[in-house]
Amino acid sequence: MAFKPANNIQDLQYFGEFGGVNPSISDASTYTFLSAKTMFDTFEGNADGCYLYSRHSSPSNLYLGEALAAMEGTETANVSASGMGAITPVLLQLCGAGDHVVSSRTIYGGTYAFLKNFAPRFQVNTSFVDITNLEAVENAITKDTKVLYCESVSNPLLEVADIKGLAKIAKRHHLKLVVDNTFSPLTISPAILGADVVLHSLTKFINGSSDTVGGVVCGTQQFIDDLRNVNNGASMLLGSTMDSLRASSVLKNLRTLHIRIQQHSRNAMYLAKKFEEDGLKTVYPGLTSHPSHELFKSMMNETYGFGGMLTVDVGSLDKANDLMEMMQGKNLGYLAVSLGFYKTLFSAPGTSTSSEIPEEEQQDMGLSDGLIRFSIGLDADIERTYQMMRSCMENLDILDLELGCKTQH
Repeated sequence: MAFKPANNIQDLQYFGEFGGVNPSISDASTYTFLSAKTMFDTFEGNADGCYLYSRHSSPSNLYLGEALAAMEGTETANVSASGMGAITPVLLQLCGAGDHVVSSRTIYGGTYAFLKNFAPRFQVNTSFVDITNLEAVENAITKDTKVLYCESVSNPLLEVADIKGLAKIAKRHHLKLVVDNTFSPLTISPAILGADVVLHSLTKFINGSSDTVGGVVCGTQQFIDDLRNVNNGASMLLGSTMDSLRASSVLKNLRTLHIRIQQHSRNAMYLAKKFEEDGLKTVYPGLTSHPSHELFKSMMNETYGFGGMLTVDVGSLDKANDLMEMMQGKNLGYLAVSLGFYKTLFSAPGTSTSSEIPEEEQQDMGLSDGLIRFSIGLDADIERTYQMMRSCMENLDILDLELGCKTQH
C-alpha cells in the first residue's frame, strides 16, 4: 500500500483538557508532583505521561512531535526552537572528536557554516560532495565517517538526492543517513525511502505563515531518547526548546499542509513551464529538463506534486535585484528570505541564504550571481501572476522578445 502521509496526520485525534477540539496548551515551565519518587523517576526518564520541566518536554511539544512523526513515518520525533536547533544536535549526537561527515555541497548556508566552520572546533570534519554522484559520495567515505548528510531537494539549487541509493551506501558502510526534508514535506518521505533521521525547519512550509521559528528531528524512539537524555543528550543539553504556545500554533497549521502543498506545487509548475517557454533558465523538479526529474518522480508521493520551489537565472545580480524590487513593488511577492509563505518570496541566495558559502565554492557548484530563488505562493489566479511577472521582466529587458525571449546575459 502506498504511504499516505496526510492520512497519518488526519488519523491522530487529540482532545483538549475540557473537551476542546484542539488540544490544551500546556502554559507552564515546570510541573508539580504528588510524590518525590515520581519526580526522580521522571527526571531519569522512567515515568511515562509525567512532565518535569518544559526544556525536557511538554504535552504541547509531544502532540506536535507525534503528528510530525506520523507524517514522516518514523517512530517518534522531537521538536526544537529552530531548524538549526534540530540539525546541530543531531550531528553532535552522532559524531564525536575525530569523526567525519560526508555532506552534499549544496545545502542551507547555516548548515554549511556549521559543518565547515564550527564543527571542526570539536574535531568533526566534513567532505562536501556532489550528492547526485553516488560514486563520488562513496569515494568520500573514510574509516572515520559516521554520517551521510543531504537535503531531499537542495537549497538553493534544487538538486535531488537519490535517497534510496544513499541509504544503500549508508547501510553498507554502517553510517547514519540524515536527510533535511524542509523543501519537500509530504511530497517526499525520506524515512520510507531508507533515511535514518529526517529533519525539518518547521518555520517554512509546515507552519506556512512566517510567524514562527521551529524545527523537528524525526527518527527511532532510541535515537530521540538519546537526544533527550539528561546526562548526554545533545538536544537536552544545548537547550533549543520549542515554546508550547508555538508548538500548538504549528500543530494547527499542520492540519492544512496537504492543501497548501498541492497549491504551492500547482502554481510552481505553471510558472516554471511558462518561464522555460519564455527562454529563461529555469530549474524546477517538475520540468522534464531537470536532470533528476525521473528520480524525483520515482520517490514522490504523487498527490502533492513537485513542490513550491523554483529558480530562475536572469544573468546578473543587478538584474536579479531590479526584478525582485519591481515584483515587490507590484505586490507579486516579497523580497525576503525563508519559504513556504502564502505570498511568493524571492531572494538572490548567493548574497543571502547561501552567503556563508565562499564565492569560489558557489561558482564550483553552479550558484551564479543572477540566480533568483522563488518560493511560490498560494495565488488563486496564477495566470494573472505570470502575466504581471512577465511584464516586469520585459520592462527590465530580461526577456528579449525580438530574439525569441532568450535571457540576456
